[in-house]
Amino acid sequence: MRKLVYFVATTLDGFIAGPDGGDPSGEPFLPVTEDLVAFLVEHYPETLPGPARAAMGLDGPGRAFDTVVEGRRSYEVGLVAGVTDAYPHLRHLVLSTTLTSVPGERVELVRDDALDRVRRLKAEDGLDVWLVGGGTLAHSLLPEIDRLVLKVNPSIIGSGIPLFAGPFAPCTFHPVAEVPLAGGVRVVTYDRT
Repeated sequence: MRKLVYFVATTLDGFIAGPDGGDPSGEPFLPVTEDLVAFLVEHYPETLPGPARAAMGLDGPGRAFDTVVEGRRSYEVGLVAGVTDAYPHLRHLVLSTTLTSVPGERVELVRDDALDRVRRLKAEDGLDVWLVGGGTLAHSLLPEIDRLVLKVNPSIIGSGIPLFAGPFAPCTFHPVAEVPLAGGVRVVTYDRT
């Protein structure tokens, strides 16, 4: 059975975006540094958006993931930039109860029972499923998250979009790997206990 992996950048105080919820990529508190890009190219090239992959000459199947799921707000970050499918190299699902359609031809909109849809995805053959964000969706899918891969940035912002946004729901994970990068980011992997 494949895993649902929440692979996301976060601040030390557990925020994946600023208070405005806009694109966190390249913000001073979540910078995309050369060493981070090199790490992604080597280990998770499929997590780079299609335009970045094209510019870098990256092609081919994913190493860890063949499917990406995200919430409405995360998807809309790409739409604002004029990108209807940021991950055309992956099977792409948007989980939203408020959207009625998505402009991406290959993007699947899931409006009902995201938890059940993710369970069915995990039961299929293939590589792992990448949960790109956001915090509210991550909290709702917490019962199915098998692994966290956190790009922990050495910054504190005080408020914003939390890593998990929802009611009190204790859940334990244990660390299985940590890769410190020269620019200050630590890529920390946790598996469900």
